[in-house]
Amino acid sequence: MVTAGVYLLCRMNHLLVLTHTGLEVIAAIGGVTAFVAATIACAQQDIKKVLAFSTVSQIGYMVLAVGSGAYVAAIFLMVAHAFFKGLLFLAAGSVIHGLDDEQDLKRMGALRKTMKWTTVTFTVGWLAIAGIPPLAGFWAKGDVLDNVYAHYKVLWALGLLTAVLTAYYMSRLQILAFGGDPRWEAAGPGGEPAHHTPHESSWPMRLPLVILAVAAAVGGALNLPWVHRVSLENWLAPVFAGSLYHDHLRSSAQWALALTDIAAAIIGVVLALALWRGPRVDKPAFEPQFLQRVWYWDDAYDTVLGRPAQKLATFLAWVVDARVIDGAVNGAAQLVKATGTATRKLQTGYVRHYALGIALGMAAVIIFMLSRTWWG
Repeated sequence: MVTAGVYLLCRMNHLLVLTHTGLEVIAAIGGVTAFVAATIACAQQDIKKVLAFSTVSQIGYMVLAVGSGAYVAAIFLMVAHAFFKGLLFLAAGSVIHGLDDEQDLKRMGALRKTMKWTTVTFTVGWLAIAGIPPLAGFWAKGDVLDNVYAHYKVLWALGLLTAVLTAYYMSRLQILAFGGDPRWEAAGPGGEPAHHTPHESSWPMRLPLVILAVAAAVGGALNLPWVHRVSLENWLAPVFAGSLYHDHLRSSAQWALALTDIAAAIIGVVLALALWRGPRVDKPAFEPQFLQRVWYWDDAYDTVLGRPAQKLATFLAWVVDARVIDGAVNGAAQLVKATGTATRKLQTGYVRHYALGIALGMAAVIIFMLSRTWWG
């Protein structure tokens, strides 16, 4: 469901190629989305929020590929992302399970000692999404950046910076969760009790991690640049006229771009190791409120749309629902009740009253008939 939009954009390739401006807009939106979401992930303390914003960033990469006409690269990254991000989310679930539903990275640490299977598999996912060769993320993300470089140099630079941030925030997560000293032994900042000793998940939870770790490690073989006959590109050829690797990018250029991608990944990993190793994990300078609060986007949305819409809904509920709709329904009920109460008085149960009514009715009929005869 998350990547359905990317798939639909790719299936619309025969329409997108008709407009160059449209592709530029799509590429710009994808590049900015990838960068902004990556910056937000750098400051989140909830392990699942880091991965959630990472997913937003990776989808931005896919949209950037679509805007560059690299539809196969977008699908390639989508498939590779399914491997390593599925692995990371399930491994995060294993961590949460092992820590009695704890999701705060600041209350983890040293899980490598007690959750070895989860640590190893998560490490594979971390290195894959960071773009370390020869794991799947290196090939898939490299395909995207190669094609973006051929079309939009500025967006390529933004994508490369995003790659550095990706390696950084995932390395930060790895260090806070699995490295360092244990922090789950102490009470939480709100007085929460210390956790029990973390425990490894059972095999029904570990087996999917192992399978996805293998897929994240070797998934890049789906579309290696020197394998065409059995590659993803060849399989998708009937659908997409575009190519994953552009002929005008010479071999030397491809090697230079690949080395640049590796350098970006290493810079992000080394930066995180330099900043987050050690016992201290509270570093406001590297986790500004601006990023923790999602660039204040949620606050702006709440102020501009959320609160006014809530007040409008409250007003309409008071006027329309309570006065108009409920008033009409309740008014009709009151009318029926009043009519029934008045009509009930005619049914007294006394024979003399009914006889009087019959006599008065007959008299009225006789008077009516006589009046018709008289005037006729």
